[in-house]
Amino acid sequence: MQYLEKALEKLKNWSRKLIELLLGPEMEPEVEVIPVPVEDRGRYR
Repeated sequence: MQYLEKALEKLKNWSRKLIELLLGPEMEPEVEVIPVPVEDRGRYR
């Protein structure tokens, strides 16, 4: 049974590499910008 799992894993890796070659690298999701609170002291003078 482990032989079958290893073969499926290799097949999955090969297919992923083939798709990457044909369509380009996998798009990574853009990192969301986290708003940082800033004290604006000049505004209250």
